[in-house]
Amino acid sequence: MTTTAATGRATAESPAARPAATGRAGIVLARLAASRGAVAGAVIVLLLFALAFATPLVTHLDHITPDYTALRQPPSAAHWFGTNGLGQDVFAQTVRGLQKSLVIGLLVALLSTGLASLVGACAGYFGGWTDRALMFLVDLLLVFPSFLIISIASPALKGSGWLVFVLLLALFNWMVTARVIRSMTMSLREREFVRAARFMGVGPFTIIARHILPNVSSFLIIDATISVGGAVMGEAALSYFGFGVRPPDVSLGTLLAAGTDQAPVFPWLFYFAAGLLVLFVLAVNLVGDGLRDALDPTSARSTR
Repeated sequence: MTTTAATGRATAESPAARPAATGRAGIVLARLAASRGAVAGAVIVLLLFALAFATPLVTHLDHITPDYTALRQPPSAAHWFGTNGLGQDVFAQTVRGLQKSLVIGLLVALLSTGLASLVGACAGYFGGWTDRALMFLVDLLLVFPSFLIISIASPALKGSGWLVFVLLLALFNWMVTARVIRSMTMSLREREFVRAARFMGVGPFTIIARHILPNVSSFLIIDATISVGGAVMGEAALSYFGFGVRPPDVSLGTLLAAGTDQAPVFPWLFYFAAGLLVLFVLAVNLVGDGLRDALDPTSARSTR
């Protein structure tokens, strides 16, 4: 009888829970679809990802092997974006650079947002000395000039690969988000459902995972989306000054650095990489703005 009653309650509650979740998801999707900027940004981002990851599989591009019969040649049927001074195909290098920059941007955004959510939620939920210690760490990292520290550390880690560079970027990209999550958590920890879970003996980290983080997920999604563009820009800036991706590998930043001096005479060495970088960051920001409006429960945006 008990099993049957429990099954009946679960069956009775499931349809009510599903429409609520489906209804919120439908509202968010409708708001996103109504935002022309978000739709345009999403389409551009998908096209850039397709260009970066699908094109090499179809065309078998080689960004390293030079063509000594075509040195600094302008765009043509044989070399769509022209060639550089070594005879390397600029289109192949640009696609490879875009691929590397996107991977770095995604990893930095995921790591920094995950670290910010963990530190901010723990500081806001536990309070006391835990809050003071974590916020001291946040304030300390905010004081340090991240660009200077990464510039100093990069030469010492020259042989460690680009993943260490990703960790350095993520290490200095989470503090402001952690402060926001802390403030939101301090408000949520006094809500009835959190207090009820605590009185029932649920562990603090389980409460954070099941009740705190899901209620700040909208902010985390928006922050992670915008962080991708910021991370790509940061990688490009550091690689431009020689502190990021190392040869023979390339990124958009290394391509910009290599083509800056020759841009007035050989513009294809600079402007293709620069154009893709600007286009991606603009598209990500459009998606981030659309997500912010779509996930805002107080938004009055029409869903027509």
